[in-house]
Amino acid sequence: MSASDHKLIHNFLEDSAARFPDKDAVFYLGKWHTYREIEEKANALAHLLIRLGVKKGDRVALFVENSPEYVITYYAILKAGGITVALNTENTAADVGYIVRDCGVRIFVTNERQFPRIKQAFGEKGPVEKVLLWTTPGAGTNPVAMAGADADSGLHIDGLILPGTLDRESKQNPEVILGDQDIASIVYTSGSTGKPRGATLTHLNIVSNTKSIIQYLRLTSDDRIMVVLPFHYIYGKSLLNTHFAVGGSVVIDNRFLYPAAVLQTMKEQAATGFAGVPSTFTILLHRSPLKMQKFPSLRYVTQAGGAMAPAVQKEVAEAFAPARLFVMYGATEASARLSYLDPDDLPRKWGSIGKAIPGVELFVADQDGRPLGTGKEGEIVACGPNIMQGYWGQPEETKKVLRKGLYFTGDIGYMDDEGFLFIVGRTRDMIKVGGNRVSTKEIEEALYEHPAVAEAAVIGIPDDLLGEAPKAFLTLKPGVLGASDEEIREFLTARIASYKIPKAIEFRDYLPKNEAGKIQKKNLR
Repeated sequence: MSASDHKLIHNFLEDSAARFPDKDAVFYLGKWHTYREIEEKANALAHLLIRLGVKKGDRVALFVENSPEYVITYYAILKAGGITVALNTENTAADVGYIVRDCGVRIFVTNERQFPRIKQAFGEKGPVEKVLLWTTPGAGTNPVAMAGADADSGLHIDGLILPGTLDRESKQNPEVILGDQDIASIVYTSGSTGKPRGATLTHLNIVSNTKSIIQYLRLTSDDRIMVVLPFHYIYGKSLLNTHFAVGGSVVIDNRFLYPAAVLQTMKEQAATGFAGVPSTFTILLHRSPLKMQKFPSLRYVTQAGGAMAPAVQKEVAEAFAPARLFVMYGATEASARLSYLDPDDLPRKWGSIGKAIPGVELFVADQDGRPLGTGKEGEIVACGPNIMQGYWGQPEETKKVLRKGLYFTGDIGYMDDEGFLFIVGRTRDMIKVGGNRVSTKEIEEALYEHPAVAEAAVIGIPDDLLGEAPKAFLTLKPGVLGASDEEIREFLTARIASYKIPKAIEFRDYLPKNEAGKIQKKNLR
């Protein structure tokens, strides 16, 4: 079976384990784990889940950081016919409790590190029936004491300690019958109501997107991806699936607080690919020895997860050369990817998100979904087999983005005369200054051109005269003595219109980000 023949997500693991049983699949904490090991443990866990009553369509939560245990659990849930609900390990107990109840999670899989935080997330009357707990063999964990101590909390873990429990389960494929239209994952993303929404993705959605990414990145079994993005994040999930689909390898290093250590791992393990969001690259450029190092095995670098200013793109491309930089665009609702900019076009199309990936149609439209002409601004819309089925249990929220057979991304953009797409800003990131619509993205890109600016975020604030005015939050590059409000505004005067220049500028040591590295403007607001 080739990657193009896969119909279900867990076929990626099954096929690669059949073709390359003893090949290195996952590197973590100084050790490689083979495809055979991952497959056999995933099969055993799938059998355990089935024995616990998991049926096709049941939701199973996964609250584990990037690790072999995450990979095993992810594919095991799918093999059992369940729906994966991967939770952000930075979530609070309240966040976890909301999601568990929102989609009716039956089984909850976590580990020792995360366990203390979930004890207060749900109680006796919650939907969770069983908790499976990954432990570290020989680490001194007392499963009986842990289970007994939480007998009154609604967490039923007695006898469900992993990996020991798996020894009694079959290592053979459970071969649950599924179709590609069956739901595979519910991936939670921020919502307009303030509560997270669960994007409902089928096997077809994720498999089709995985195949498209493999095609334009030209991935093969020789590829090794350096992973610092969390697997619960749709971009991180795509790194796992694409490389398992081709029989490649995944190198995990969760120490991005120490970027030099990650770069060392990338070099030692001969990674051929690296993926990051804009803040990932900002940290590497200014808080690591990236520019002093070479990575002879590195073939490509990908960037998605938000707009990266052209000035930063140029720095990244230069720092990683001769590896090729792929600028990409997507959404959780699109199973990850919608477009990419071929590295050959990068020098003449800085700032573009490129063109649609194979199998997807992407264009600029009016509010009714009618395509707009070249150069005209409108909302970027998409259609293709990768688009979600909707938000779990939220029909009204679904109707806002899925209309007339199209997915309305919420991004405002235009297409140039060669068919390349450019994003102007988010519908909710447009500021009305007097009678003028202003894109915060345009202001941020101008700020990134200042030699002292490391990170920039612009929001709208109330203004008695204009209604709204821009405010900029900035962090400065290490070693910079300082940059005053006046100097920043003077710098911007030659680059953007006067009404776009921030009324207020606030310098900070750090801008709030989520675990995937995206700047959280809602926290700044």
